[in-house]
Amino acid sequence: MTRKSDETQAENPKVDPTDESNRIKDPDEWTTGNEPMTGAQASYLKTLSEQAKSPEAFEPDLDKAEASKRIDALRQETGKA
Repeated sequence: MTRKSDETQAENPKVDPTDESNRIKDPDEWTTGNEPMTGAQASYLKTLSEQAKSPEAFEPDLDKAEASKRIDALRQETGKA
């Protein structure tokens, strides 16, 4: 097995501790946040809203950003965070 040189590792963004390109962003900052929520988001939001006994939290026409915010809130509420 060969080891990559230190120089090659330093150029790899996966090992660069200062690289913030993949940081978790606020849903309000998403460039695709205004697109319709994904099927996975809809399914998870529906499940969480039922578990939290908050059916009004699920609306089928939410955008990705709003769905993400509601999922985060419901995860906190249900202890799944």
